[in-house]
Amino acid sequence: MENKIKTPDELIDELITLALTEDIGDGDHTTLCCIPADKQGQSKLLIKDEGILAGVEMAKRIFAAFDPTLRVEVFLKDGAEVKAGDIAFTVEGKVQSILQTERTVLNVMQRMSGIATTTRRYVKAIEDTGTVVLDTRKTTPGMRILEKEAVRIGGGENHRIGLYDMILLKDNHVDFAGGIENAIRRCHNYLKEKGKDLKIEIEVRNLQEVNEVLRVGDVDRIMLDNFSVRDTREAVSLIDGRYETEASGGLTFECVRSRAECGVDFVSVGALTHSVKSLDMSLKAI
Repeated sequence: MENKIKTPDELIDELITLALTEDIGDGDHTTLCCIPADKQGQSKLLIKDEGILAGVEMAKRIFAAFDPTLRVEVFLKDGAEVKAGDIAFTVEGKVQSILQTERTVLNVMQRMSGIATTTRRYVKAIEDTGTVVLDTRKTTPGMRILEKEAVRIGGGENHRIGLYDMILLKDNHVDFAGGIENAIRRCHNYLKEKGKDLKIEIEVRNLQEVNEVLRVGDVDRIMLDNFSVRDTREAVSLIDGRYETEASGGLTFECVRSRAECGVDFVSVGALTHSVKSLDMSLKAI
């Protein structure tokens, strides 16, 4: 059974609906009991940490989805370098609406800004090597579109959005398929049968598997998984530009530059999304 691929906008709309629903339930009774329905007011998004701002456009969408009469004035855009005390934007309108959307806006912006900040740090660490920083699918379920957008805001690139937009033959695929050649051949047969044009990447675990992939060919990129610096350098030499190369597997900030200096085209870093510290900020009444 083939599922319909939803657009990013459709996924974001669904996420906003779910996030507001899980937070508000049958009503924000704290706000409803003490704030008159017609009371107007204004709040500011106060930055309390240093980093890269992300999620401003998402905040505007959340406010608009809940109450289209809310008015947002933006002072700092996505991608801006921020510090404690900066004001990213103000939102004005019904106080009940501002209070009911406050936590959803902050949850999204703090998470996205943390990812953008971490990504920028990795990008700057290897910016003179020509190697591109990629994210992975190690994302928060339901928030992938936003987290991958935050990676782009931070200066990185997206590896793939999901299982549907690229072929990635990982170790389990290779083992279950009966080896590298079987996996690659079956991959091409499938793409031909389905009439799909997808890039093919294959993960290798050692130099022997690198040589086997080079013998078989018919791929676009080779992922060097958990390779040492020495083996990464040798693998890049063996591949010699015939295919794109990607270093992957537990890459930390401390070791990412050593892999980039081996000449790989990409480094993929799960830590961009799976273990970041959110950027501190709050929505304060003016």
